[in-house]
Formats: sequence, structure tokens, C-alpha cells
Amino acid sequence: MSSLKLFKDQKYHTLKQQCLKQRNLFEDPEFPASDESLFYERHLPGRVEWKRPKELCEDPHLFVNGISSHDLLQGTLGNCWFVAACSCLALWENLWQKVIPSFKEQEWDPKRPEKYAGIFHFRFWCFGEWTDVVIDDRLPTVNGELIYCHSNVENEFWSALLEKAYAKLAGSYEALDGGSAADALVDFTGAMAESIDMVQGKYGMNISEQMKLLNDLMKVHERGGLISCYISTSSTNDREAETESGLIIGHAYSVTAIRKVRLGKRFRCFSKSEKLFMIRLRNPWGRREWHGAWSDSSEEWKKVSESERKRLGLTIRNDGEFWMTFEDWCKNFTDVDVCRIMNTSYFSIHKTWKRRMVRGAWTKNSEPLLNRSGGCFDNKATFLQNPQYVFDIKKAEDKVLVSLQQQDRRMYKKIGKGDNFSTGFEIFKVEDNREYRIHTLTIQERVATSTYINTRTVFLKKLLQKGRYVLIPTTFLPGVVSQFILRLFTDEPSKLRELKSDKPTWTRWSLLCGYPRRVTQIKIHSAEGLQKQDRSGGADPYLTIKCENQKVRSAVQQDTVNAIFDTQAVFYRKNIDRPITVQVWNSNILCDQFLGQVLLAASPSDPREQQTLRLQGKGGSEADEMPGHITVKVVSSDDFMEL
Repeated sequence: MSSLKLFKDQKYHTLKQQCLKQRNLFEDPEFPASDESLFYERHLPGRVEWKRPKELCEDPHLFVNGISSHDLLQGTLGNCWFVAACSCLALWENLWQKVIPSFKEQEWDPKRPEKYAGIFHFRFWCFGEWTDVVIDDRLPTVNGELIYCHSNVENEFWSALLEKAYAKLAGSYEALDGGSAADALVDFTGAMAESIDMVQGKYGMNISEQMKLLNDLMKVHERGGLISCYISTSSTNDREAETESGLIIGHAYSVTAIRKVRLGKRFRCFSKSEKLFMIRLRNPWGRREWHGAWSDSSEEWKKVSESERKRLGLTIRNDGEFWMTFEDWCKNFTDVDVCRIMNTSYFSIHKTWKRRMVRGAWTKNSEPLLNRSGGCFDNKATFLQNPQYVFDIKKAEDKVLVSLQQQDRRMYKKIGKGDNFSTGFEIFKVEDNREYRIHTLTIQERVATSTYINTRTVFLKKLLQKGRYVLIPTTFLPGVVSQFILRLFTDEPSKLRELKSDKPTWTRWSLLCGYPRRVTQIKIHSAEGLQKQDRSGGADPYLTIKCENQKVRSAVQQDTVNAIFDTQAVFYRKNIDRPITVQVWNSNILCDQFLGQVLLAASPSDPREQQTLRLQGKGGSEADEMPGHITVKVVSSDDFMEL
């Protein structure tokens, strides 16, 4: 890990050495063994006693026979989402070893009891940084039994200690009552979380969409990603009610396997057998399973050979883990949280992503040019006052993954302000040379809108064409103050960065070289009726837009005399009497051919509507007209804050 933040500035090794030197067991002053660490509103029946593992069993361990997704059982806290995320984490050694660092050094050593100091530490990815959280090992109990998350083995404590560290991060155990598995998965891995609405996507009915989702989830799972799912409900009365098929409503399940299952017995290696796509789930309660088709003791398993059942690890017991067909899974679950481990390594056989992360904030200011909390797109007067981020797509087409994560608000639950803000973002295709903030939307094209939702993270997957884009993260309502991190993954480096300046900076060199007097935005939609350049009657045209010492060039459009460009440019002009030149060229291996040009005065008084202009030769006279015309929109202003 490149950088590590210390939570509450506590250094694990320093504190442990102090305890060993003084022969004391660590007692954490930042998360004391008291009611304030347990809850802020409700209270538990029975007297809570904080006990160390050695007071609960004779031979405590972090792990007993390794770590497994079967280890965990949910306690009295309503944090099935956390336990489900832990079950997912336990599947991948490279992931849990980041969360539980130096686990061998932290393990109890019966041969060297003097090395035990009652102190442990865990690491979570918090708001863009890996954060080390130190705890003591005093755990809440009632009548000598752990009341929160615990192992199904009496002397195994990794899950209970991990939950305590996570509760400390949130401010109390009660702050973990109700949450999102997606958030926990991100906190365990630093990965990208995507929430999929199965109902809205019609995955239960549409077979082709089902197969797309299956292929996507199999890739996620094979590459170390984590998946959780649940059945949502708007009624509090239905929460934790059981469906006819045994599933619990409003309850998070972890996905522990996705497989192709062979049906029938194969007697020859080349014989064909029918295959079925199956998914294995685990209930954090460690009981209460699905009892529909392909449940543990159902008749369907007779269609599967004993060797195949062994390969799948099928167990016939009420341990909370069960199989179901992928089709039944799509029909029964309403929401899926997918945690994608993004591969950024150059040395990989799998797709490699280029990652950019920036930190930002929505801040309130009565001065419009300084305000950075303008609300969503519907707030026309203030929307563009939000933070603005520019990035480039270098390929002809690139799949872009965007994650907007607001600051975690669980620690504010105790003062009644723990709810997430509704957030989202807009993406606009802008001028290829834009370097300053947008003040009015004129020629820019709105190409993507995320959902606006009160979850900690908003995710969007989008195919974008080559060009420059501005991404505007917003809260739904204006005037909200909060911090956020923005992550962007692309095939090629995107150079994601914030647009901070409203206009070109005035410097002492401006006195000598001059300062811009006018801003002009140009969008060339198309060039049509161009002169044919080859035997097939086509051409390979491209545009150049020249203004003073600046030039913007479009991509080449292949084999057409009617080309759609939608090329945008913005210029801050010092010499407003010199026209802007738009030229059309034919791309050629040896020498490009000139196909015509248009000269634009680009005055603020010129029409701002889209117009069609005839191409002319370099002489510029009407007699020097050339075949074809361009469709263009030009907007100019002497007020830089207008555009």
C-alpha cells in the first residue's frame, strides 16, 4: 500500500510495544468499552459485559482452520449487509489479507503468551485512502455470549474483531444497523461498486439480458470481484419476512459461486451433456435457505452425477448456503451489488484500465462565481456553479466507468444527520480545446446522466466517442455542503482534472502581448455535398478551425462526401477583426487536398442559430465558390462570464 492513514492517529506497533513493556492489556480510549460505543438511541435487553476472547474460551484464535465464507454468523445487530460482505471477502485471500494485515503476527501464540497485548488492527479503504484502525479485543456480551457478529466456531474471533473495528470507524455498533453491502465491499477493497436494479432491467423476463448479466457477473467473480444481492421492499412490515420459497425480504445474501453445472452422467470424454447456469448464495444467519428448485435436498440434484456434486461442494445441511438456477435468481432477487476489482496492472492477460481519482467538495457561497453547490440539472440558474471536471477520450470509442462517492455519513447518525445526500452527475461533450469553466450551455451536448439517488456511491457505465468532455457532479438540491471523490476508468489515459478558472488569467505579459477581448464558441455539425475525390465517388474529409495562433482539427470521416463532424471549439480572441477560418480537407497518404473554407467574423451581433454556409476557395470571393456547404453554429460574447 503506497500510503496509509492512521485512524485517530493511533499507531498499532507503538501502542502494542508500550503495552508489552508495561505488561498491560490495551484499553482503547478512542472506542471505550461502554454504552456510547454500542448505541446512541436504543438499548439491548440484558446487561452488556465487555469481555476479552480469553474470558470467553480457553484457546482463542483469529482463524480456526483458515478463513471461510462459512465462518460468520449475524448477531442481534441489523447488519446482514456487513456480514454478507465479509462472506464475500473471505473468498479471496489477496483481498482479506489487505483488511487483516500481518494476520500471523496478530494471531494468539500459546507458546509465547507474553506477546499478547489485547490489541489488534484492521484496514479499510476510507474515502480514497487505506486507513489503519486500532482496537482492543474487549467484545460486548450478554450472559457470556457474543451479541454481535461471531464465528460458528467458539474460539474463532476474526469476524467479531473486524466488526468492532468497522463499528469504531462508524462511531458505534448501532451506526451499522441498516446499510449497504456495496459500501462495505468498497471499504474492504477500494473497488468500484455498481448497484443493479433487476426489476428495472427486466432481468427476470428478458433471456438475452439475463445472459449478458450472467457473462458480466462470471467475469467479475472469476477476476476476484465480490457480489451481494437482496430483495427490496418499501414496507417496514415486510422486512425480514420469509417468501414462499424461503428467501428473506430486505436481507443481504453473499454470492459465493457462479458455475456451469453438467446434467446427466458422462461415460465418454467426448460425449455431450446438458449444462445449466447456477449460482450459490449464503444467508449471513447461517440458516433459513431457499427451498425451491435445486435447493439442498431437492429432486433436481439426482440429474447431477456424484462427481459433479463433489466438484460443486454440495452439502445437504441447513448451513445458510444453497444453490439456485441463474434464471430463478434473476426472478427472485430485486437488487444486486457488484464490486469490480479494476485491473490497473500493465502485466496482465486481462483488460487493463487507466484510473484517475480526484477529490472535490460541494461548498456554498453567496457569490455565484464562488459557489460550488448548485444542485442538479433542473436548477437552471445555479447548475453550472457546481464543480466541473474535464477529461479526454483518445480512442474512436471508449467504455468509461464513473464512480461518484460522497463522504461516509454513518458517524453523524448519533446527531440525526446520518442520511446520505441524493447525488448524481451529468456528462457533456464540449469543445476540443476547452480549458475554462462553462458558464452557459450553448453548443455543448449532454451525453450522459447518472441516476440521482441517496446512496453513498453513484455509478455509471457509458460508451463515449473520441473528444473532450466535462463531468459535473452535483447534489440533487442546491446549497448542500459535502465532500466527494470522483473516479474515472478508461482504456486510454483520460487526464481527468478540475476546471477551476472562469477565464484566461491576466498577467504582466498581458500588457505586452494583449489580453483576450472576446470569446467565441463554434460547433461544426456537418459538411455536405463535398467534391468527390476517388473513383468510388467518395472522400475522406476532416476539418480544421483556425483562430489566431490556435487550431482545432477534427477526426477524419471515411469514404463520404456528406460527413457528420459535431466538432466543437472555443477561442479567447485578442484580434477581434481577424475572422475565424474553417477549412475542409481530404485526407490523403501523400498530400491532403483542400476542399473549401468558410470565414467567420464571429461577432456578438451575429445570429446564434445553426446556419448553412457555402464553401469557398482560398480567394474568398463569391466567384470562387467550391462544391459543398457546412452546417455551423457560432456564439460570441465580449463578456467571458456569459459563455
